[in-house]
Amino acid sequence: MRRTVGLVLIALGAFLIVLAPLVRFQVGPKLIAAPADYYGISELTAPGARYFSIGDLKVMTGDADITVTMRGDVSQAQGDRVVWDEVMAVNDVTNDNPLISLVPRRSAFNKYTGEAVDCCAANIDKKPVKLEGQVYLFPFDVQKKTYRVFNATAGKAFDARFTGEENVNGVRAYRFEQDVPKTKTETRTVPASIMGVTDTTGDIQVDRYYSGRNTFWVEPTTGSPVKQEQERHEVLTTQDGAHSITAFDATARMTPKTVDALVKKALDGRSQITLLKVTIPLVVLIVGVVMLAAGILMVVAGRGRRVRTR
Repeated sequence: MRRTVGLVLIALGAFLIVLAPLVRFQVGPKLIAAPADYYGISELTAPGARYFSIGDLKVMTGDADITVTMRGDVSQAQGDRVVWDEVMAVNDVTNDNPLISLVPRRSAFNKYTGEAVDCCAANIDKKPVKLEGQVYLFPFDVQKKTYRVFNATAGKAFDARFTGEENVNGVRAYRFEQDVPKTKTETRTVPASIMGVTDTTGDIQVDRYYSGRNTFWVEPTTGSPVKQEQERHEVLTTQDGAHSITAFDATARMTPKTVDALVKKALDGRSQITLLKVTIPLVVLIVGVVMLAAGILMVVAGRGRRVRTR
């Protein structure tokens, strides 16, 4: 009987020892993913923002509040893919001028790596767009290197360089900086008088150009941004380049409330990752080793007893 129990323990111990690395390297990573049913609201503030007001037909200055609402489209989640819809609303609170900008966005990306997936009617402000680079998230186990990150204003991906480590609300974060060169984003028609063009009456075509710097603070285990800052410079320029006015110029930063919420979410995610990739595999391995050792001892002891009885 003792020998039988020992052999069972040896088999179970060997199984658990083999299972431990499988949980660590195969099962665990497949359980760690961006949720298909994600819902979140981020708030940013941009003091002293300057923008061209379509209603007032002039450049205005005011403190802007920015609200970004994101919701996962569960019906479009399939395999490794998730699809998130976003709406960014900008309000001028100084001049009581609501919705100076309202931009919807639809994005698809790999739920494990955060990399763009070109599908599912991805668009920005209802205009189709080809997604590329990281979208919303960095990959799990972020490295101190340069990543390509999609920029929704320019509609392209640009390098985001690792520039150091910082403490965000007590959490170690990697800082990445992305510089976006002057990029044409649209052509539109405006009255010539707005642009200061005096030798033409009626409307003229102008080009909108965007440049800026985006800074991301990322919790490295989860790849989740815990803080973000956006420097945004946009101008309207006549097509001969002779006249320009400000379209939007501001530096937007996440509110303390939003940073607190993102840090808490990252810490929760990090705890789950540690449980799946470290704690559970380690416990399984230890239990397996103990069972294997106990089984070997029981089998050896059983053999010794049989030898003595002979």
